[in-house]
Amino acid sequence: MKFLWTPSSHFNLANMFTFVNITAGLMATYFITQNNFVLAIVLAWIGGAFDIFDGKIARKYKLSNEFGVQLDSFADFLSFVLVPVFLIFQASYASHLNGFWLFIAAIASIYYVISGLRRLIHFNLNADAGEVDKYFTGVPTPLGAILLWLIYLLNAYNIISATTVIFFMIAIAWSLNSTIKVRHP
Repeated sequence: MKFLWTPSSHFNLANMFTFVNITAGLMATYFITQNNFVLAIVLAWIGGAFDIFDGKIARKYKLSNEFGVQLDSFADFLSFVLVPVFLIFQASYASHLNGFWLFIAAIASIYYVISGLRRLIHFNLNADAGEVDKYFTGVPTPLGAILLWLIYLLNAYNIISATTVIFFMIAIAWSLNSTIKVRHP
């Protein structure tokens, strides 16, 4: 079990937490395809909890390495970019829109995915393993996902329309790569 405490191990404790995040994201994707949105959201939040702890564990036990940085970004892309976009597309857009607005929703979804991916790649290119800045520049993808979950709930409870969701999705996608400063927790 020494591998759990070895920084160079791809299976150290911090990375194991990241693997749980990835597993939760994959399971959430499956349950979205089954229209079981509640379970998908619960799994996404479980993934989010493991995302918080993987970084804390890596820093506390000095397990940070380049592999972990890349793995964490992959997990973030799955759990905080693809899963919420897929959920909104399946639960809000596909069931309430058609024709022109469904096409616009597809473009907004693609824009969000590309924005999230660009943000994560940019972060990785400028990150030092084990270092944490005081502020993020641009909205981090986990916060973007939380904002999308809130937008989804507003739509699910008929507070906002599916077409309004599109505009929020575009605004959140833009904020991922903006110059907005967000304090690191």
